[in-house]
Amino acid sequence: MDLHFFVFLLFSLTLFTISSSATDAADDTVALSLFRSQTDLHGTLLPNWITTSNTTTACTANWVGVNCTKNRITALYLPSLNLRGPIDSLSALDQLRLLDLRDNRLNGNLTPITQCFNLKLIYLSGNDFYGQIPAELFSLHRLLRLDISNNNLGGPIPAEFSKLSRLLTLHLQNNELSGTIPNSLESLPQLKALNLSNNELHGVVPKNLLSRYGGTSFSGNEGLCGTEPFPQCSNTGVEPPAQTVPSNPISLPSSTATVEETNKHHKKLGNGAIAAIVVVNSVLVLVIASFAIAYYCGKYSRGSNSTAGSESSKRRSSYSSEKRVHANNGGGDSDGTNATDRSKLVFFDRKKQFELEDLLRASAEMLGKGSLGTVYKALLDNGCIVAVKRLKDTNPCARKEFEQYMDVIGKLKHPHIVKFRAYYYAREEKLLVYDYLPNGSLHSLLHGNRGPGRVPLDWTTRISLVLGTARGLAKIHEEYAASRIPHGNVKSSNILLDRNGIACISDFGLSLLLNPVHAIARLGGYKAPEQAEIKRLSQMADVYSFGVLLLEVLTGKAPSKYRSPSRPQLEEEEQLVDLPKWVRSVVRDEWTAEVFDQELLRYKNIEEELVSMLHVAMACVVPQPEKRPTMVEVVKMIEEIRVEQSPLGEDYDESRNSLSPSLCTTDQDA
Repeated sequence: MDLHFFVFLLFSLTLFTISSSATDAADDTVALSLFRSQTDLHGTLLPNWITTSNTTTACTANWVGVNCTKNRITALYLPSLNLRGPIDSLSALDQLRLLDLRDNRLNGNLTPITQCFNLKLIYLSGNDFYGQIPAELFSLHRLLRLDISNNNLGGPIPAEFSKLSRLLTLHLQNNELSGTIPNSLESLPQLKALNLSNNELHGVVPKNLLSRYGGTSFSGNEGLCGTEPFPQCSNTGVEPPAQTVPSNPISLPSSTATVEETNKHHKKLGNGAIAAIVVVNSVLVLVIASFAIAYYCGKYSRGSNSTAGSESSKRRSSYSSEKRVHANNGGGDSDGTNATDRSKLVFFDRKKQFELEDLLRASAEMLGKGSLGTVYKALLDNGCIVAVKRLKDTNPCARKEFEQYMDVIGKLKHPHIVKFRAYYYAREEKLLVYDYLPNGSLHSLLHGNRGPGRVPLDWTTRISLVLGTARGLAKIHEEYAASRIPHGNVKSSNILLDRNGIACISDFGLSLLLNPVHAIARLGGYKAPEQAEIKRLSQMADVYSFGVLLLEVLTGKAPSKYRSPSRPQLEEEEQLVDLPKWVRSVVRDEWTAEVFDQELLRYKNIEEELVSMLHVAMACVVPQPEKRPTMVEVVKMIEEIRVEQSPLGEDYDESRNSLSPSLCTTDQDA
């Protein structure tokens, strides 16, 4: 009897375990299905993420990006899929070990992932998460790597990070974190990599952290001080940078009573007195609000014409006929909505957002005109400066296509690619908004003021800018390897410098708005030989353009026509060749030293690097596109030549595809 009971009990437990496991697997599938429905707006996952029956799960159906152990989801790998929306549904995945959602447009706070208690690896960089780092995060005691860089996270860095004793890497750069650097980070014994750069931190940089991780891990925080490379602290109790505090509209009491005394008086008030005060204040607020509404309604109904006239006059004062962004020319959109509808200004991040009217009121300065449009520097009323590109062709493509192309541009984030902030679409007006930075372009550094008083561009800076450009271009090619989307307009005027002097590629994605045949004619990038016949942009043509750019940096010569030294017998017009052919002819005649910019010859011990870089450039500009290296290979070649890397060229431990992004500007040279 006892034996039979024992067998029955064992059998029942087995059935319960199997049933429980099946239920958990089904719950995982439901959670992922909900996540897809909330975030996969373009249907990228839909063809694969389907269940054919009630018993099919994400594990048994082998969903893309999903790894399982014993029919439970343990890894979710969905980077760079343009997913947008919250991640709340993922909190049900209690067996998740790896979560990789980097380089999407997911938003909300990070609280949901704190319910996944088994997480070891978290990669959420390059999204739009906001809020503070949740305290619940520090209950993930198995966590090894945490990357939440390039988001909009604010608040202080919690001291509780010390509870994550197994942590190996911590990437918090390019957020809006404030406060001081907690000393508790020193107590993480296994931490190999730490990056807190480009936040709003202040105070003393702990010496132990500085010596372990280097100055670049803390750069871009203007309020930090300490030992080199940071400024000396002015006092021991370092305070945060001064902030503008809104003035209090309520007049201060004349009494000199202290705060403590005031609090004592408050405590003496009875409940009846407090209730009376609340009622009286509420009535006063309602009366004032009623008068204000009546006044403004009467004002607008009486003087709509004069208001419109004064507003137009104000805009004309801010935007002259050649400098303003003519947003009121946009009229109504094709769907009947008003051109000044705030919802039409679509942002790609939550930082420093503003309304369309703020943009219209901004004073503007025209920076340049080009074949694609005009670029303005716009100073908003709040002091923020942005760069606005007004597209020349007001109807490059249909609205739906335009928005899809904007998504392509907006989701790509990288320290060496210009950051695209927002766009505005109306029938007769298309505006692109970028961050503005005043440090100019590679073209101006190379060719500006070649006369007396010029400050030469040194070799270290040149190779740093070239390497940054190569990394940015390689990111574009890797990100869109399947669709083969190129940059299409690589030239030195489209290589801009951020506030730290880091090279950023501008103008990416605008070639998508043009017909391929028209793009070749309208874009001013350095054209590859095959484009004269096939009339098409390509990634291999980008490699050729980069090779010409590299020759421009090495020779100091703008890509133009030059007289070939090996063809003196020909007529003058026939002697003229482009920059790559000129370099080939000079090298062929063994006059290699004549190739390089005279400004570079003053530096000692760089001859070998110059020649090696010349070989890289010549490999990029071979006439046959199939013989050119990829940009990933070009990056490796340059890195091998110069071991020292650019300050923001830090790689993640896990992948070269994810790099901490930097704030850049837009194409100021149009």
